[in-house]
Amino acid sequence: MCGREVPASHQHLLEIGSRRLLCACAACALLFSGQAATKFRRVPRRNLMLQNFQLTEAQWEGLSIPINMAFFFVSTATSRVEVMYPSPAGATESLLAQDAWAEIVAANPVLSTLEADVEALLVSGVGHARQGAAAEYFVVPIDECFKLVGLIRLHWKGLSGGTEVWQEISRFFSELKQKSRTISGGARA
Repeated sequence: MCGREVPASHQHLLEIGSRRLLCACAACALLFSGQAATKFRRVPRRNLMLQNFQLTEAQWEGLSIPINMAFFFVSTATSRVEVMYPSPAGATESLLAQDAWAEIVAANPVLSTLEADVEALLVSGVGHARQGAAAEYFVVPIDECFKLVGLIRLHWKGLSGGTEVWQEISRFFSELKQKSRTISGGARA
């Protein structure tokens, strides 16, 4: 924002109206911390892995998300919870019944602590679908969600994605687990 060069490891700001991420130096990011910004909001660094998350298969099916991966965030622009899933074409929006979301939040109060626009619930059922492993649930900064989207766009080949994209997705979630603090899905953080 100020024109200074940013290091490889830097913070991001979200332009709320366009959902565009901007790289920011520490000083610029600090300007947009802890306030109800109207145009830009600092993306926080909280990473939580949620154990004992309460989401039944029927609830997941009721969300009508066509793949086993999605992220949910509170949008101040639309005054509702939005859901998107990564695809080879980019982040794809899916319709979300707000009452279904309210039911999930009631079972998992940690979701009521999501910072609007800049934090998301990231759900990965990829291991469940591919190897029978349990689905995984994370509270992450929104830039992590878009990093996953970019990774899929970059590495997707053919109809099923190819071996490389699945290795990259696995690496992404492995690194996310390493930098996340583990809490109970029903706990407040």
